[in-house]
Parts: sequence; C-alpha cells; structure tokens
Amino acid sequence: RSMSFVGTHEYLAPEIVRGEGHGSAVDWWTFGIFLYELLTGTTPFKGNGNRATLFNVVGQPLKFPDYPSCSPIARDLIKGLLVKEPQKRFAYKRGATEIKQHPFFEGVNWALIRSATPPIIPEPFDFSQYVSKETVVAAVADNKIVDI
Repeated sequence: RSMSFVGTHEYLAPEIVRGEGHGSAVDWWTFGIFLYELLTGTTPFKGNGNRATLFNVVGQPLKFPDYPSCSPIARDLIKGLLVKEPQKRFAYKRGATEIKQHPFFEGVNWALIRSATPPIIPEPFDFSQYVSKETVVAAVADNKIVDI
C-alpha cells in the first residue's frame, strides 16, 4: 500500500483524497473515470474547482447524464468501477480477469487483442509549423504557459 500520489483531481480515487493508504484498486477507479469520460464527454465528479471536485469524489453519488446516454451494460461496468469503498470495487479481488469477463467486453478475444489490426491507423502529423521546440523551452525557462 502506498501513501503518496500524483494525478488529476477529477481522476483521484476517494481513498487517495481521504489520505488513506491505497493499492491497485485506485487504478480501477481511474479506469472507471476514463470510461465515463469517453462515453459522456465529461468526468462524473467535476466541480467548479479542485476543492469542489475532491468533495464530490468523496461525498457525492455517481450520476449519469440523460444525454449522451450510456447502455445499461456500460453503466453497470462504470458503477462497479466507481464504488467509493475500494474493497467493494470491481476487480478488487480478481483483478483484470473480473473486468475482462464483464458483459461490456463480450466478443473481445483477449488472447488475440495485441495482434488485432486497429480500425484506424492515423497518419503522422508534423506540428512543428505551430510551435517549435525552442518556443517551448524558452517558455518553460521564462516560467510562461504556452497554449499549443
């Protein structure tokens, strides 16, 4: 168990916010936040600032927006990953095996997943016309924030 952390407030598990020791269950919480954001376009406990967000993570129930809607199977997976008590969270006892067996992933051949061809392979894009390495280095040296 660890007592230290780094991370984005919106993705922090309740046990981290409360300053308790934590284990791998925090990773499953973060996966739940990630899935929620992918499916809804926002994170579930976002507040008007960091303090409000942390309060929401610890003290507010999980809610889903009316739009965009998530399937009941997706909601079930996310609800299981975002249980505030880590000992009751999906994958706490059986790890990734429990997640892989969830109906959300029905049809996924986990044994062959690494050899599957992705549906889209993006072309490399040259961003140098927008910002140079020298600009970034100079901004960091001058303690300025650059919006790229």
